[in-house]
Amino acid sequence: MKGRGEKNPFRKNIEELIEIGDLKGLREKTGEFHGHFCAYSACGVKAGYIALRELGIKNTGMKEFVAIVETDNCFSDGIQVVTGCTFGNRALIFKDYGKTAVTVARRDGVAIRIAINPDFVDSLTEKYPEAWSLFGKIVALREKGTEEEMRKLTQLFTEMSFEMLDVPEDEMFRIERKTIRLPEYAPASHPVFTSTKCSVCGENVLETHARVKGGKAVCIPCSGEE
Repeated sequence: MKGRGEKNPFRKNIEELIEIGDLKGLREKTGEFHGHFCAYSACGVKAGYIALRELGIKNTGMKEFVAIVETDNCFSDGIQVVTGCTFGNRALIFKDYGKTAVTVARRDGVAIRIAINPDFVDSLTEKYPEAWSLFGKIVALREKGTEEEMRKLTQLFTEMSFEMLDVPEDEMFRIERKTIRLPEYAPASHPVFTSTKCSVCGENVLETHARVKGGKAVCIPCSGEE
């Protein structure tokens, strides 16, 4: 990708995989983070890669861009690994819309929103009925599966994750270029220097999150607001 500049030494391997468009390698990295292979984490890998490629950006660790995810499912782990945007570095924003979608935006507001195509989801369900049946039983309903069912689910999810990488982008996603207004950089904070002690439980709480009750600082759980 042009204009990507020097690689972040802490993401050297990932940045090299992005540079050469090695989605399989990025899928492997995501599997390490996510704990297993599955279709939706692979979709997240692909969406994250498309966003970085189209916007011509890289992660240097300085929050030059943000990822706004609209779901907390497996898709978001693929996004985090590929883009490097996480809660910890304050470049990941979670909007609980229940949609498998992400908007990646540069600091100048130039952004791209990538959402999974409903027609593609339908085709996936039709192609792998056994996988979704097992998923519904073992994962969604938390029913105890047999050893063979667990093995089969893992096998099918792994196969699906490989297949996702070869699906044409315009078939898998709805892609929209847009301009958005980003929030200011989150203020730097440290749990020691910007915290106060809750007068009820005695635990430290960031001053920006403290409440006042009876004239004393309290954390949100102890304030009764939660």
